[in-house]
Amino acid sequence: MALRSLQKWHGAGNDFLVDVQLYGRPSWWTPERVRAACARTTGIGADGLIVASLGPRVHMTLFNADGSRAEMSGNGARCLAAAVRRAVGSEDEALEIDTDAGPRTVTLRMDPDSEMTSGYGEVAMGEVTFVPAPAGALGAAHVGNPHVVVADDPALDDTAREALAAKMVDELGGANVEFVRVESPERLSMRVIERGVGWTRACGTGSCAAAAVARRAGLVGDVVEVANPGGDLRVTLEGARATLAGPVRFVANVEWLEA
Repeated sequence: MALRSLQKWHGAGNDFLVDVQLYGRPSWWTPERVRAACARTTGIGADGLIVASLGPRVHMTLFNADGSRAEMSGNGARCLAAAVRRAVGSEDEALEIDTDAGPRTVTLRMDPDSEMTSGYGEVAMGEVTFVPAPAGALGAAHVGNPHVVVADDPALDDTAREALAAKMVDELGGANVEFVRVESPERLSMRVIERGVGWTRACGTGSCAAAAVARRAGLVGDVVEVANPGGDLRVTLEGARATLAGPVRFVANVEWLEA
């Protein structure tokens, strides 16, 4: 039997378990253990699990709920930064993180009246690069991880959306799929099927991809509010680079017992 002390956080409803570890400590997490912990009915429940390895720079290892590795999560990066601050008692607003998609800087301001349980932050997401899109998509982009952006059709039900997403990602070898509606030049609404997770309440990298693809199509400007089912995220585009801003909230400390 093994006991792990975890923190659970969410960013606009996109929830993560965070295991803050000493730098260089071998990871205990296997795909099977990640799946067990993230299971909604028999585990704790989460969209993913993050291992935060402490050192001169914090290293972020991100697992999807199905146990597969993911390169980057904008909401997850804010959750990691908040969990590290809570674990070590730091008041520093800026945190440098090494991810599988490269280094990222998180600037997080915690609500002083919340006892370190809620805040709002920004993540420098790096460059958004465009790639050839499957037929029928508005566009496809990488934000450290792959995305396909689709203009949503209100006549489709979720079964049809899931079938469409499966076809498109099969052509690309895997990707997140965002179903987007343009509400104004400053605002998009979006629902997302995440690779290795399924439907989620929010996606930070997906919001950046959606905003960048929509801007390239002339539908929005450089600053875009992206309404996710779990809450609004703000994307700021400066040339090819994106900054993601949004909330973060503590859910619970969890003792996870796994054989």
